[in-house]
Amino acid sequence: MMEDLTSNVFIVLPAYNAEKTLVRTFEEIPPRYQERVILVDDASQDRTVELAKQLGLMVFQHQVNKGYGANQKTCYKQALQLGADIVVMLHPDHQYDAAIIPKLVQPIQAGAADAVFGSRMLGGDPMGGGMPWWKYLANIFLTSIANIVFGRYLTEIHSGFRAYSRGYLERVRFEDNSDGFVFDTEIITQGMSTGLNFTEVPIETRYFKEASSISLGESILYGLEVLLTLGRYFLHKKGICHSSYFEPKEFSA
Repeated sequence: MMEDLTSNVFIVLPAYNAEKTLVRTFEEIPPRYQERVILVDDASQDRTVELAKQLGLMVFQHQVNKGYGANQKTCYKQALQLGADIVVMLHPDHQYDAAIIPKLVQPIQAGAADAVFGSRMLGGDPMGGGMPWWKYLANIFLTSIANIVFGRYLTEIHSGFRAYSRGYLERVRFEDNSDGFVFDTEIITQGMSTGLNFTEVPIETRYFKEASSISLGESILYGLEVLLTLGRYFLHKKGICHSSYFEPKEFSA
């Protein structure tokens, strides 16, 4: 029974210079999910691709560095083409506990959600796990603004550990999103706009030297881009400035 449930669950790893953490991340994935793991390499300068192939992963490569959002676009396109019913996005930097994957996919399998997010805010003490205080405060602030705009409640909108149903990815215009970090917020906003269902599961994260992290300057830019995206959605929702970007694919002109 469990094999039937997991047969079309694909794990996608958007990777850039993940040599030091990739093996640990993969080994933490429950064995029954390890056969359908896609790694998209964004022109890494280390041995990420070599290691991924040694692990038996399905590897796709960008010849030039396109960015985090562009990496996810390739991840989802390839997973859908390979027949995925559920796609789990997991950062290969070993910050997130991949053993939680069954809890992420269960609400989608049960028909209770279209997307499931791992939430550090539900998972205990993020700062105790090493999250910088300024990231913690920014996370709370931006998520609070998002909840006001959405009119729905989430504890976190910035997690890099998520699961999407095939229907979710086929319905939203993720191909039109940014190639940068704000992709994560854009794809949530598109799901909110199309009336899709979300839930969260608690996760804990690990912050250490080899784990990927964006700088303070990049974080400030990301925060401004999140606010801009939320502003665009607010204007669209109120009918002030319509944008087809937020419309379901099948309703496009």
